[in-house]
Amino acid sequence: MPPIPATKRRSVGLSFRWTIAEMAKTAALSRSAFFERFSRAVGVAPMEYLLAWRMAMAKELLRWKEGDLGEIAERVGYGSASAFSVAFTRHVGLSPTQYVRRQIAT
Repeated sequence: MPPIPATKRRSVGLSFRWTIAEMAKTAALSRSAFFERFSRAVGVAPMEYLLAWRMAMAKELLRWKEGDLGEIAERVGYGSASAFSVAFTRHVGLSPTQYVRRQIAT
């Protein structure tokens, strides 16, 4: 996650609809400079990192039953449960429901 000015830290998080432009603006860089610096420093592209961060948080929220699918989707930055479910399935290889069932079984 790019550094966020202290005055914005409390109100900005996973649920914010991040774009490269927003991240670059927050870091006070052009989009291309931000993309290059972030990728070099972190080792992956910014949106790839953000997706991994969102999915890691989603796994935790699902594991601990921190709301229904729609609430979890919103908390990790998705506009709908269906969009979240598709992204989660692509990233994890299991649907959210399958993931929860597997966690319960282990």
